[in-house]
Amino acid sequence: MVMSWAGMQPEPSPPIIVKIIEPNRDPTGLADVLIGALGLTGVMVLIAVIAAGIFAAVLFWSRSRKPYDH
Repeated sequence: MVMSWAGMQPEPSPPIIVKIIEPNRDPTGLADVLIGALGLTGVMVLIAVIAAGIFAAVLFWSRSRKPYDH
C-alpha cells in the first residue's frame, strides 16, 4: 500500500475572520489635551518661580547678616 503525498496532508482549517469595529470617538479632543498640558506647565513654572523667590530671599537674608564675612 503506497500513500501519496496528497493523502498525508491534513485537511485545511476554516479561515479565521476578524471583524474590525471602529471605536466611538474620544470625547477629549486635541484642544482639551493641549489646554491641560499648558495648564500643567503653567503650574510647574509658577512653582519654580515661587521656589526661586524663596531661595533668593534666603540668600539675601543670610548675606545681609554678615555682608563682608569672607
